Amino acid sequence: MTTRPKPTGSGDREKGQPEPLQQRGMHLFKRKKAHPNDTNNTGGNPMQYETDGSPMQQESKMERGEGQQVNHNGHIVHKRIEPDGESGRSWFHPLHFFRICWTSSNHVSKYTNILWPFTIAAMVLHFLDASKPKEERTHSLWIFITAYIGMVPAANLVGFAGQELARKIPKVLGVILETTFGSIVEIILFMVLIKGGAQNVQVIQAAILGSLLANMLLCLGTCFFVGGIFYPQQTFHEAISEVGSNLMLVAGMGLIIPTVYYNSLYGRDLIITGPRLITETLHISRATAIVLFVAFLMYIWFQSRSHHSLYEDILEADEERDHDRHKDLTKAKLTFTESVVALLIALTFVSFMAIFLVQQIEYIVTKRGVSDHFVGLILIPLVEKASEHLTAVDEAYDNQMNFALAHVLGASIQTALLNTPLVVIVGWGLKINMGLNFELFDAVVLILAIVVVGNFLRDEKSDYLEGALCVMVYILIAVTAWYYPNPLKVQEEIAHLAEEAAHGGGKHAARMLFMG
Repeated sequence: MTTRPKPTGSGDREKGQPEPLQQRGMHLFKRKKAHPNDTNNTGGNPMQYETDGSPMQQESKMERGEGQQVNHNGHIVHKRIEPDGESGRSWFHPLHFFRICWTSSNHVSKYTNILWPFTIAAMVLHFLDASKPKEERTHSLWIFITAYIGMVPAANLVGFAGQELARKIPKVLGVILETTFGSIVEIILFMVLIKGGAQNVQVIQAAILGSLLANMLLCLGTCFFVGGIFYPQQTFHEAISEVGSNLMLVAGMGLIIPTVYYNSLYGRDLIITGPRLITETLHISRATAIVLFVAFLMYIWFQSRSHHSLYEDILEADEERDHDRHKDLTKAKLTFTESVVALLIALTFVSFMAIFLVQQIEYIVTKRGVSDHFVGLILIPLVEKASEHLTAVDEAYDNQMNFALAHVLGASIQTALLNTPLVVIVGWGLKINMGLNFELFDAVVLILAIVVVGNFLRDEKSDYLEGALCVMVYILIAVTAWYYPNPLKVQEEIAHLAEEAAHGGGKHAARMLFMG
């Protein structure tokens, strides 16, 4: 809530003389005369005011609101809308809508908008190939490349629309909502993959752990590195770091339990072997998914209800660290209707790009020799959380490390406790054996990454060295994933050996088949 400005005597200051620091801070809350071309000027909207900077006139203008709350831009705050999210307009204005969406939330996000031509190109190439017989399609590689790049601006628009909606509600709920919208891209990709059938299970499993690794190592490491360049040392609150790291440790343990169970019994001369072992591992995976989803509900209740005031105070204090907060406050904002429209448009493009990507994975793996492990563990996670990564890095640059950690750890927690159980349960409903029996390499790397990040968060401080180390670990994992054997090729070899054994191909084929 904005308080009434008091006279500061700024009119007695000589022209060119610098303002005192306190008076400069008051400019965050002053309402200045709007420029005719300003995006906040809607042309005769009765909810907007023009003032000449005089404190008495500002006071009289605030009284015209008939007791209603006025925000920093002089807009009457509507009921159930937070002052930071009040746009001063209503419904839908196309010119303002496209201008605000184009400028986006920060400079890095704004530059991703130049990638929109790739989104259009992916759609054109897809429909050109779709009109031809399958054997005559020649644009598969370019469809994958353009759809992959075109996913970035679409995902950024999802994140921006979610951010605009989040500004209109209390801060803690806003961060949760913004993180959830950032995960929608991942959910859509998972749903498209699982709808494609059991052949995509390996890619989904790799993408789940790849998303966690990208968030914890690449994104968090980049936040530490970027923030550490501009600030010698950054600090964050233990309530953010400890709750997040502890939840990630529990989630990581829950995710790998089915993997440990399967690998502990596989190949042993026990009663539980073969199909029964696979079936029981699947049952354990589904039970794990239900437990993780309950843990997610408890986490949401903890943040939004029982400990809401603690998180609200932490995030409000973090906002005061932002050196360019006054610029963010004075930016033109989308109305609620415009935010919903932007979200629907972005989700439409994201869905198309996800479908195009998934359709070309088989070609990339079989014809281009790229390991499906690399596709799932590295390529897909890099693009699905692009908006979350850009937002978190921008917050670290603004010295808002609690916000950055809330986004990074929040996105990781949502992947582990919401998106993963969701895809397992949907696969269950579609009668697809979508389990949590990950590759042993992935499971071990995940636990090691959680331990590394937990140690970096323990002292509640960060610097560029810790960030660089996290990124280096991620690069090592990416290099290893590139050379990881392709399970599809292994399955083809097994099928070939089985066929030879079935047709009397000799004792050697049978021995190779049953001894592995």
